[in-house]
Parts: sequence; structure tokens; C-alpha cells
Amino acid sequence: MTFLLKNAKRFVVKVGSSLVTNQGQGLDHQALALWAEQIAQLRRLNREVILVSSGAIAEGMQRLGWKKRPHAVHELQAAAAVGQMGLVQVYESCFRQHNLLTSQILLTHDDLADRKRYLNARSTLRTLLSLGVIPIINENDTVATDEIRVGDNDTLGALVTNLTEADVLVILTDQTGLFSADPRRHSDAQLIHQADATDPALEKMAGGAGSDIGRGGMLTKILAAQRAARGGAHTVIASGHEPHVLVRLAQGESIGTLLVAPSATLAARKQWLADHLQLRGSLLLDEGAVKALCQEGKSLLPIGVYGVVGEFERGEVVSCKDPHNREIARGLVNYSASEARRILRTASSDIEAKLGYVDESELIHRDNLVLI
Repeated sequence: MTFLLKNAKRFVVKVGSSLVTNQGQGLDHQALALWAEQIAQLRRLNREVILVSSGAIAEGMQRLGWKKRPHAVHELQAAAAVGQMGLVQVYESCFRQHNLLTSQILLTHDDLADRKRYLNARSTLRTLLSLGVIPIINENDTVATDEIRVGDNDTLGALVTNLTEADVLVILTDQTGLFSADPRRHSDAQLIHQADATDPALEKMAGGAGSDIGRGGMLTKILAAQRAARGGAHTVIASGHEPHVLVRLAQGESIGTLLVAPSATLAARKQWLADHLQLRGSLLLDEGAVKALCQEGKSLLPIGVYGVVGEFERGEVVSCKDPHNREIARGLVNYSASEARRILRTASSDIEAKLGYVDESELIHRDNLVLI
């Protein structure tokens, strides 16, 4: 851990609800002040920091006098709208004590799924970092619905990590780290100090959510680490109750669990494709098409597709699934769902005969396709 983190330049730090609220009773101002102090120390160490913070809905609940988290979407959105004001006010005040400027950025999945908006968000964040400003990011719960929701701040942290090409994602929680089994149920569970972020066995070790304040459990953290690893970022899952945890991590101390990313990383455009959380549909591939994509690096041709699921338009991101219904790739499709259904099992040379026109000879060009 020492070498990997001591040499890291850009950190994305995610703090969960349990670390910024008084057990759901609004914001813990003292805790937020401590996070600001630690991030100020990282800035003095010449590290760039982006903060992904939970707490808006919990603060909104407290301000509105609600004792239990509501289930209705419009009530959650109202709580987020009220609470976001308090969250940003407290952070802005805390960072001002260290002569640091802050900025608020609220994101939805649509902001990251649209290529133009994605690039605009990346440029804005890079500019803020170059100016020494601390970006504070949250999901835009005020307008987010199921169709545009990222889902949880662990996932949001990973998406921001890839968006900004950060070196490390630090997920701070009320747990010590990842254990070999749920330590609440298994007394012999062992803390995993370091592992390969892409190891599928990690998902089996992850338990459920441990708090009714936040939404994320250990599984969301593992999935976030896997997503960040595709962009080349390492992930640390550690307890936010550890004294000076951020500074100690940046100095190379081993705390919690380090999930190491593989050396190979996806190019920026393909990383954007891989990070799509909500896909418009699926193409069902035969074994020959699977081999062409996975082993030969070829484009996806209509002759290798035997089924179309969902409704999508040209240029939208779709999933590619093998005969066992496992996703193997995703990419930007050259034809709509209705057009794709008409040219299933069709040679590229016969597309025009089937449709009366031809836009592209491939359903998905290899430059617009990423293996999963």
C-alpha cells in the first residue's frame, strides 16, 4: 500500500452518511470540520481531492422534523432539496477556515451518459482542481428518478474517479474494511488487507447494508472498486473513525482494505461506455459473434446476432450478451431496435436489400465497443 498511495496525485474521497450525521439527527458539524481539516492537510501535501459526500437527505429529514426516511420519491426529493442547502453551507464554512474554496456539483446518470455533458463535467472538474478548489459532489436527488439515478454514492464515487482519471478512490465507512465473511455473524472473519480489485471472490465476501441511514452496503463498495479499477484507480475501503485516516493513507500507511487495479486501463471513450449504468436494450449474440468480439477484437456484425431485447435508437448504448445471457460487451449501436430486428442474421452486404438503405456495415463498430 505504501508505494501505491504515496505516489498518488488525485484522490476521490467518499464519506458515508454514518460519518457525517448524528445517527440520522442532521449533520455532525464537528465531523465535517474534521474532514475539511484532513483534506486541507492533503492539499498542503500537494494532493488533489474531490469529495463525494452523503448527508443531504438525512439533514433534510432533520430540518423537516421527519423521524424515518420516507419511501415516496417526491418526499425524498424534497428532503434532498432542503438538506443540500445545509450540507453545502457547513462544508463551505469549514473549508473557509483553511482558506480553501469549495464548489458544489450535483450529478445524475444522464449527465454522465451523454457524451457531451460527460466531457463538460470532466472539463469543469479539472479546471476546479487546477484552481485549488475542492469540488463537493452529490447525486442530484432533487430531480433524480429511477431512470436517471446513479443509485448510491459508492457508485457515484467510482464514476467520478473515472471521469476525472483519479489515482485512488477512498471509500470511508463505519466498517474497518472488507472481511473474509460478515464479522457481525462470523467471529473468525479476517480483515482483507489487500486484494485484486477484479477478483470475483470479493463479491461473495461482501455483506448487506449495515445502517438504515445510508443506502450502500459492502457489496456496493466492491462493485465501485471494480468499476474504478477499469479506469486504473486503486480503491481503499477504510473506517472513517480512524484518526487522521486520509493523511495517513496519503503517507502510505496500511489502513483498511486496498483493492488494487490491474495495470491495463481502458481508453477514455471506452471507459465512458463501460460506465453506463442504464442501458437501452440488448443484442443476443451467437458463439461465433462472441469469439469475434472477445478473441479477435472485431466489430459486431448483424449476421452474428439472433435476438434484440428492448427499444433503442441509433447511437444509444446497448448490452451485448452471449448465448448464456451473460453480458460480454456494450457499445454504441448503429441501428435502432426496429431496424436491428429486420437485419438479424443478415450478411452486411444484404443490409440495403432488407432496409432499403445502409448506414453502416456493422451493428456496433469495434471503436465504439468495450468488453466487460
